[in-house]
Amino acid sequence: MTVSRLPERVSGRPGWRLQYLTLALIWGMSFLFIKEGVRAFAPLQITMGRVSIGATVLIAVLVARRERLPRRSRTWAHLVVAAVLNNVIPFTLFGYAEQRIPSGLAGICNASAPLFAVIVALAVLPDEKLSRRRAAGLATGFAGVTIALGAWTGLTGHDVAGALMAVGGGLCYGVGFPYTRRFLTGTGSSSLSLAAGQLLCAAVILAVVTPLLTSAPARWPATAIVSVALLGALGTGVAYLLNYGIISAAGATIATTVGYVMPLVSIVAGVVILGEGLTWNEPVGAALIVAGAVLTQARQRTAPAARRRRPTLSSLRGPARWRRPVLAAPAACPAPDNGAGPPRARPAAPAGSQRYLSAGERDG
Repeated sequence: MTVSRLPERVSGRPGWRLQYLTLALIWGMSFLFIKEGVRAFAPLQITMGRVSIGATVLIAVLVARRERLPRRSRTWAHLVVAAVLNNVIPFTLFGYAEQRIPSGLAGICNASAPLFAVIVALAVLPDEKLSRRRAAGLATGFAGVTIALGAWTGLTGHDVAGALMAVGGGLCYGVGFPYTRRFLTGTGSSSLSLAAGQLLCAAVILAVVTPLLTSAPARWPATAIVSVALLGALGTGVAYLLNYGIISAAGATIATTVGYVMPLVSIVAGVVILGEGLTWNEPVGAALIVAGAVLTQARQRTAPAARRRRPTLSSLRGPARWRRPVLAAPAACPAPDNGAGPPRARPAAPAGSQRYLSAGERDG
């Protein structure tokens, strides 16, 4: 979960590749942990445990690095909104969704978040433009969502409400990411400080809401408890630190591609570990969603080389009407008599000739 983008580095540390694979594995396995957690706990309870443990991990790291939480009240107001959009609502929606649909399909729907983020960014961020590549990416991505859900069969074999909840979770991320970029980037606080504050806000909100809307669990199986603990410590806490390390070592562009690997991990985990079924349209739809996300997030090409040529001397000197004429040297320049003989004469310039000298020639 990244709240600001750090400058990219051309030469990264070699260890980032292991971090990359670990992060993709953790985030892809998160849907398996949710599936196990909802067998015993309500989705709101899972979300509360997840963000509370994640906030504890990040605050511990914050203290160890001697950093501070944000101080400005305005920043905290935006963190509350970001916590609702990026944590409280989507985490809970995916919990309710996985009570009805396989974890692999939930992971596929989560991959639609970049598509929604582009649409929202185009609407609210003035520096975002809809290019042909982005339009093609949106069309490809949403076609993938339709195929993954098997819309032509009327979602046969899947719960419609569960599928819509999973897509709704991706939509929340799509709204939350541009909001975070618009209001929290450039606040003066570090990424770690903002992320810890955001999870802390989510934990406080859920600590108030969850007891009002849920009842105490009837049982506490070890598998569900461990799943929620791993979901919070790894999927919400350690995963952020890994993402931060990848951004620092390899750049933000490479870090964003972790989201493209997540659907593959969630599908494999669901089929191999949970024994979930898999139809042909789900991996095909996932591939199209990822391809669409790649197209929508691709950077625009810089100006062609012809437009980036070095400025010529004439362009630096400006139009002719801005340059004043400087007379050439006289035909002969007297030299001091030092006993070495008669002075030498410079070649005479043609009569009446004038030539323009550049600023550098005039000054030196």
